[in-house]
Amino acid sequence: MSGTPVGNHIRRLRFETGEMTQSDLAERAGITRQTVIALEAGKYAPSLELAFRIAHAFGRPVGEVFFWADQH
Repeated sequence: MSGTPVGNHIRRLRFETGEMTQSDLAERAGITRQTVIALEAGKYAPSLELAFRIAHAFGRPVGEVFFWADQH
């Protein structure tokens, strides 16, 4: 699936959250759009702080956004 054992539901959640764009998420989480792209592609595992910031942007617990890839 990816180069990191941490998977995520970012792409799905963006569409479930009123068609949020990558740029919208980046702005809400205080990161770059390129970081969102890398996260969605599974090429980058976020720091704990970033994981919480992204989850907060969606109004979801961290566990609903990120997961261990071998568990899904």
